[in-house]
Amino acid sequence: MNTKQKPTLEFWQVWNMCFGFFGIQYGFGLQQANLSPIFSYHGAAEHELPILWLAGPVTGLLIQPLIGAISDRTWTSFGRRKPFFLWGALIGSVAVMFMPYVPELWMVVGLFWILDAAMNTAMEPYRAMVGDMVNREQRPFAFALQTFMISGGQILASLMPVVMIAFGVSAVTDGTQIPDIVKYSFVVGVIVIMTTAIWSFIKVKEYPPEDIVAFKAENKGKVLSNVLSDLWSAMRDMPKSLRTLWWVKLATWFGLPLMWQYLSLSIAHHVYNAPTPDAPGFAEGTAQGGTAFAVMHITTLVMSFFIAKTIHRLGDSKVYALCLLVGGIGFLSMQLTTDLYLTLACMALVGVGWAGVITVPFIMCANVAPMMRIGVYMGLLNAMICLPQILEMVSIGYIYESVLGGDPRNALALCGVLFIIGAGLALRINTVEDTKLSQSQDF
Repeated sequence: MNTKQKPTLEFWQVWNMCFGFFGIQYGFGLQQANLSPIFSYHGAAEHELPILWLAGPVTGLLIQPLIGAISDRTWTSFGRRKPFFLWGALIGSVAVMFMPYVPELWMVVGLFWILDAAMNTAMEPYRAMVGDMVNREQRPFAFALQTFMISGGQILASLMPVVMIAFGVSAVTDGTQIPDIVKYSFVVGVIVIMTTAIWSFIKVKEYPPEDIVAFKAENKGKVLSNVLSDLWSAMRDMPKSLRTLWWVKLATWFGLPLMWQYLSLSIAHHVYNAPTPDAPGFAEGTAQGGTAFAVMHITTLVMSFFIAKTIHRLGDSKVYALCLLVGGIGFLSMQLTTDLYLTLACMALVGVGWAGVITVPFIMCANVAPMMRIGVYMGLLNAMICLPQILEMVSIGYIYESVLGGDPRNALALCGVLFIIGAGLALRINTVEDTKLSQSQDF
C-alpha cells in the first residue's frame, strides 16, 4: 500500500472513483423498495418477511471482511479493488435480470442470495478505494460524494415503478403475478449496474504498492493464511472509537431492516387501505413505497452537499448523533398520519438519519484505521451492520403479531425508538486519539 502523502484529486477523478457506486446502489434500491411486495406476491406472510431478508446481512458478514482483506493483499494488472467490483457488478446484474420473472418463492430467495453476495463483493472495494486514493483532507468530500451516488442510484430505483405507471406500463396484478412496472424496473437495473461499473473500471487508475516485487513475494501462495491473520489481528487491535461505534450500529441496524421490510406494506395498508396483495390498490400503494424511499434519498442527496462541511465544524460524533435523532423523529411521526404527503414528509426526516448512517461511520473508519488495513477495517465495519440485522431477522417474526400488533407501521415506530437510542450512544464516540495514532502508523 502506498503510504506517502496522496495528492489532492480533481473533482472528476473522485467522481469517476465513486460513479460505479451509483449502479450498485440502484441494485440495492430495487430490492429495498420491491422485495417485500415480490415475496408477498409469491405468498409470503408478513411475519415471514424478516427471515426471507436474511441474505443481505449474512452475505455481508461473510463476504465484505474477506473481500476487504483479500483485496488489501492483491495486485493485478487491472489494479487492487477494480477486479472485485467489476465481477460483483456482473454477477449481480444477472440476478437482477431474472429475479422478477422466476415463478417460485424459493427461486426469488435464491437469486436474492446471489444478488446480495455479488453486491457485497462490489461494494466494499468501492469504499476501500477511497481510503486508498484520497488524502485525509478530501475524505469527508469523497465519502459525501459516495453518499450522493448512493442517493442517486436509490432514487432512480425507488421511483422507477412510479415512472413506469406514468408512461402507461401496467400495474395490474391478480395478487400472485408481479406487475409489469416492477419487471421493467429490474430490466433497467441491469443496464445501470453494468454501465456504471464499467465506467469506473475504465476511468480509475489505482496506486500500486510502493515495492511491487516485495508485495507479490510476501503474498505469493499464502493469501488465505495472510487474510485470516489480518482479520484476527484487526479485530484484536481495533481502535477504541470503532469499538464504541459498534453499539451505535447495534441499535440503528437492528431497526433499519424494519424500514425495508415494512415501509411499502405500511403505506399500502394505512394510506391505500390495501393490507393484502389481492386488495384493490395494493400495487399502487407499494409503488408509492418506492416514492417514499425516493424522498428519503433525495433528502440524503441534499445532505451530501452539507455533511462534509458540518463535520469539519462540529465533529463527526455530534453530526452522527444529530442525524440519527432527526431520523428517529421521522419514523415515530408516521404514527400520526394516514396521508400520503405527510408520510412522505416524515420520510424526508428519515433521509437526514440515513445520510448520517451511510456517511459518518466510513469517515471515522478511514481516519482511524491504519492505511495498511483500510480494506479489512471497512469490511469489519460492514460486519457491524450485519450482526444486528441477522438478530432482527431471526427474532422479529416471533414478536410481530404479539408485540407489534401485526401492523407494519408499528415496526417503523420501533425503528424510530432504536434510532434515538443510537443518537445517544453516538455522542460517546471519540475519534481524536485514534486518528493521531493512525497518522503516526502510516509513516
